[in-house]
Amino acid sequence: MSVKEGSEMKLNHLKLLFLITTILFFATATTPFAGVDMDLQHKLTMDNPPLDVVATPDGKYIFVLTNKGNISVFDQNGVLQNKFHVGDHVDQIKMDPQGNRLFITSRSGKTIRIIALDFFVEINTADAPFKGPRNAPVVVAVFSDFQ
Repeated sequence: MSVKEGSEMKLNHLKLLFLITTILFFATATTPFAGVDMDLQHKLTMDNPPLDVVATPDGKYIFVLTNKGNISVFDQNGVLQNKFHVGDHVDQIKMDPQGNRLFITSRSGKTIRIIALDFFVEINTADAPFKGPRNAPVVVAVFSDFQ
């Protein structure tokens, strides 16, 4: 191999090295980075240490399972809405994708309980016009599957 061929070979190697370095630089430099901004929205204070937490798909309610077998239900503002006991042996809760059922599992009991959820809202009708007895119950049905 002549000196000229050797220098051309070195030059080709340098060009190839430069090309690879440039490609790697731009490949990593143009990769977008998605940052995360965190802002504490609420701090939920519990009577007992939490074991598991799950939220409804729409984010309106948060269910927190404690180590004493209680489930506390908080609204999206962190206000306690309800609390019920499901058993000391329960160790995990999950929500179905529609938010209609709560799955309560017990590894030690080898059980899964499926609880149907029915959310309701009390409407203050104190100053509203009415027909019939003042204390008559009022029921409003919401059909979410209407097409």
